[in-house]
Amino acid sequence: MELGKVMQQVKERDAAPAEKGEGLGGQKELEEMVLKAGLCTGCGACVNICPYQASYRDKTVTLHSCDLTRGRCYDFCPRTPADLGALQRKLYDESDITPELGAMRGFFITRATDTAIRRQSQHGGTVTALITLALREGLIDAAVLAGEGEGLLPQAVTVSDPETAGRLGKSRFVVSPTVAEFNRAIRTECRQIGVVATPCQALALAKMRTQSVTATEGGIEKLQLVIGLFCGWALSWRDLSTVLKEKMDLASITGMDIPPSRYHTLEVYTRGETIRISLDEINLCVRESCHSCGDMTAEFSDLSVGSARLPEGWETARQWNQVIVRTERGLDLLELARRRGILEFKEVPGGNLEKLKAASLNKKRVAATRPSVGNGSGDSYRQAG
Repeated sequence: MELGKVMQQVKERDAAPAEKGEGLGGQKELEEMVLKAGLCTGCGACVNICPYQASYRDKTVTLHSCDLTRGRCYDFCPRTPADLGALQRKLYDESDITPELGAMRGFFITRATDTAIRRQSQHGGTVTALITLALREGLIDAAVLAGEGEGLLPQAVTVSDPETAGRLGKSRFVVSPTVAEFNRAIRTECRQIGVVATPCQALALAKMRTQSVTATEGGIEKLQLVIGLFCGWALSWRDLSTVLKEKMDLASITGMDIPPSRYHTLEVYTRGETIRISLDEINLCVRESCHSCGDMTAEFSDLSVGSARLPEGWETARQWNQVIVRTERGLDLLELARRRGILEFKEVPGGNLEKLKAASLNKKRVAATRPSVGNGSGDSYRQAG
């Protein structure tokens, strides 16, 4: 399918609900169109702005009914209708926007120069290096991150100490209610907040930035940095735990990784060995909502980071990251990391950007065939986790 046809299909899919008068809503519409339809991402955008919504493990639950016909819970949700093209034009320089990857000012291969950071982080440690640098330089005074939770379940935390942030660099393949924690953090004394976000979380934050709210509901102006994570999907905590419990002691797990697609495996690192599990099993654990997401590279961020792909092979590539810079703020941070010697840069191999564009376009193509808002089908609690 040609690029133009894919993008038109995505545009028509996302525009249709608004044309039917479904562009405004509150908790009732959120419940019907997202939660009951199995499209909740678990990001927590609707949590901590209203006492009636809560995050429980990797699910979003409604504690009490609300009769507001227009609510921020609905407005901020990354799965309610939105004109993503218009949102991009509001937040980014239109000349930087590409149809495959969103806004792009530069594309780099990097890794942390500190080997200790690389050991404690996923792949090249670029995200950890940038967050700790931003904290040390006073560009932000707090960072919202996915921290360690109980039994593979991440816990979103706000940290101000660079050393603490440096210990939270491992990837979590289960969703963290990061935006719920951001909603809490903006009511604290934190003045400048950075967030490490998956694509759906970054979209929720972008929707917040473009919504008009009263002074008492404000706080989004504290958002000073969004570092996005490349993401193909997130896993249901319950389903993943069930699969892994049959093969190992969950308490022994120290990390996980997914090599390039040709390996078709999830690597699980324990204290004693590496256990490889076929993606045929793991794919059954993917959250239903992820199939409707066409954003692979966290397009609504200041810069986005993923694992690198290098001609030297996976064992070398897993020590590096690929980085898309989207904003002046993101470029300034990356260049500061270069000047301070925080990041090491490697020449981008020929064809890498084109391959990334093709992979991103393929995710958009698949998502375009899926519903973008709920149609009332599905079991929200099972599909949400």
